[in-house]
This record gives sequence, C-alpha cells and structure tokens, in this order.
Amino acid sequence: MRTDPAPEPLLPDASRRRLSLGLGLGAVLALGALAGCKPEVAESAAGLGEARAAAPPASAPEFAEVSVPSRLFQAQDLDWLDLSRQRPVPVRLYLPAEGPNAVGSTGSAAGLPLLLFSHGLGGSRRGYSYLGAYLASQGVASLHVQHVGSDRGLWTGNIFSLVGRLQDAAKESEALNRVADVRFALDQLLASEFGERIDPQRIAAAGHSYGANTTMLLAGARVQRQGQVLPLLEPRIKAAILISAPPFYGERDLAPILQDVRIPSLHITATQDVIQVPGYYSAAEDRIKVFEAMGGPSKALAVFEGGSHSIFTDRAGTGGVSLNPKVKVATRELSLAFLDHVFVGRKEGLSRWNERYGALLQRWQPAAGMA
Repeated sequence: MRTDPAPEPLLPDASRRRLSLGLGLGAVLALGALAGCKPEVAESAAGLGEARAAAPPASAPEFAEVSVPSRLFQAQDLDWLDLSRQRPVPVRLYLPAEGPNAVGSTGSAAGLPLLLFSHGLGGSRRGYSYLGAYLASQGVASLHVQHVGSDRGLWTGNIFSLVGRLQDAAKESEALNRVADVRFALDQLLASEFGERIDPQRIAAAGHSYGANTTMLLAGARVQRQGQVLPLLEPRIKAAILISAPPFYGERDLAPILQDVRIPSLHITATQDVIQVPGYYSAAEDRIKVFEAMGGPSKALAVFEGGSHSIFTDRAGTGGVSLNPKVKVATRELSLAFLDHVFVGRKEGLSRWNERYGALLQRWQPAAGMA
C-alpha cells in the first residue's frame, strides 16, 4: 500500500493510526491487473408524509419494480460552492412530485422529513437513485451529496495510476471534507427556496460504505487528533442509516469510537458484503462489528443472505441477477419503515417489512420497541 510522505492524521485516539475510511466502489476492482474498473451506472430518469397511497399494501406482489414512475417524484441538480474551502459541492435533490394528485407531496404542516445521502468511493450525486426516487415518492425529501475529492472523477485518467488515486481519496483530509460537504449542503438547502418545504426537526443521514463512514462521523463517532476530539457531530441529524459500514482500519476496539453515537441507527449489509480495495480489505463480518460497537439503545440490523458490496449501488446484476433488484426494493422499504418509526412513532411498518422480506435475510435484529 502506498503511503503519503506526510500523512494527515485523523485518528480515533492519540496513537495516530489512520482513520478507517469505508471505500464504497461503484465498480469491482480486478486486483493485480486492475482491469474491469467501471464507474457507477447512470440512474433511471426515473413518504413519510400523510399521503401514502402509493405504498404497497400487504397483499401486493412479493417484489415491486426497482424503477419509480417519474410522475411520483422530481429531481433537481444543484451546483454549490463552499467558498470557505473553495470546494464545489454538487447535489441532487429528490422531492415528491407537485400537484393535486401527487403522492406524499403534502408532508405535514412542519414540512417534509429529509434524508442526507453520502455516496461511496467513486460515486456521484446521481447514484443510489433507487433509494432517493422511492423516498421522494413516499413523501421524504432526499439530498444526495457529491464529494469531489472521492467521486466518479477517480475513474478517469490512466488506469495504471488508479490505485494511487483511490488511496489519495482515502486520505484523512478527504474524510474531513466529506463531513464538511454534508454539513454545508444542509445549510445551503435550508437557506434556499426549498428550505421552507423541509422540517428541520426530522433530518436523517445515510451513506453506503465510504458514505457510511461519513455518516458515522456526522452521527457522533469519536475522533481525536493530538489529544483533542474533533467537532464532527452534526446535532441536526436525528437518525442514521448505515449501508455496508466499514470498520476503522487499524483499530481493534471500535467501542471507544462508536459508543458516543446515541441517535437511532439502522445497519444494512449482506453475508457477502466484502470490501476488496488494495490496502483496505474488509470482511463481511466487519459490518457486524460496527453494529455491535455502535452506542445508543435504538439500533437495528438487517443482513441479507448472499449479495455483494456493490449490490446496494445502482448497478444491476451485482450480487446476483435475481437477488439484486429484490435487495434494492427491500432496502428502500426498510429505510422508509425505519424513518417512519423514528419520526412518526409507527413501528408496524417494520413488522410488516420483516414479514414481507424475511426470506431474503440471514439475520434481522430490530431494536427494542421497533418490532
């Protein structure tokens, strides 16, 4: 593994070991030859609010289509610039469709709940559209943040320098910038013309792989540098959804890092959820270790049988041609049921979800009071 001449420390303790960075590939690395690297595929063009007519009833077919009809949501790309860091922060905002017959568009008097989403390594604001479009169709706004230092731009350039680019994107400075990206994007959204549609008391964060790492930092993961705890916690975030959460590489004991995460958390993974990046291998069991170390009394775990690390991206076919769309549909419906429980207090949705998708699971562990 290549090391930088003067590495920038972002450490869970004073031992100055590197912070674990979850490397969520939008492609499968062919180790050694590094062939077959492929950026995430483009999404199809194609809530939690009071209007829920489009939610599938219990008697619906076993699995719905992954694509969401475009009439049920709207997506808008916004290009922001954080002047304090001179760093672009592109985002895609998913909102319920407008109009008298729009599903989920009314939300509540306080506004729509909001999910902030952070992509994996090599991703973009256009990724994970199966989740953003679906949540918007159900009355939940979803803001997908693009991190320019670790986004799909990594896939351009000389293939023989790809490993170096990936490892550069895993530097501690980029981990800090990703956290700042999400915080800046939230500030911009709430101050924009769209802000009046958002309920500032119902904000959650989510991410896949590297994005799950970003979410953990925002949710209260304890990181020290030179004996000082870094102020990474974003108090406006009231819940976290962690998909394929990576470990903290080099740290044997995760509890001191994650015990301060007190908000409700949902952990989603699969038995074949393996991260294979040069220098950053992580077995599927690491996702369970993160769940077990997470603080707070309200945490849930869903482990799909089989799958892959990239099955949770927009890529079709990874983890099994038949299993892939089923896991996507189950993941988005579980996310909605979790947010419904956290923000509205309804837990029956989680019970129905388990009845509907339990056959796909190797393990389902809801928190006390969730089911």
